[in-house]
Amino acid sequence: MRLLLDTHLLLWAAASTTRLSSQARQLITDPDNEWSFSVASIWEIAIKLGRGRDDFQVDPRLLRRGLLDNEYHEFAITGEHAAAVANLPPLHRDPFDRMLVAQSIVEGVILLTADPVVAQYPVPVRKV
Repeated sequence: MRLLLDTHLLLWAAASTTRLSSQARQLITDPDNEWSFSVASIWEIAIKLGRGRDDFQVDPRLLRRGLLDNEYHEFAITGEHAAAVANLPPLHRDPFDRMLVAQSIVEGVILLTADPVVAQYPVPVRKV
């Protein structure tokens, strides 16, 4: 299964925090799954780290390097991804989450999220 992790799941998985649900942990550690992250998540972390957000206290460069070292696939943001945002219903205002949803549609991957609002999109999203 091809999976795209949202930003919080990436942070929780990297920190081995108890906030990561057992279902999410099982999917992330399953060697049969292909894991992905988005440049949008690295960008979001960089912005929110710069604003001093307590829940984004990780070096985005180190996180990215660790993800790549652990065989995560990196999705760049393409024009096709950006254009796909226009077709999304207005369920969520966060531009980073909307980009992740658009990328999951365009790339044909399942977006894993802990956000119940993101999970309402009529696309391949799984709340874990």
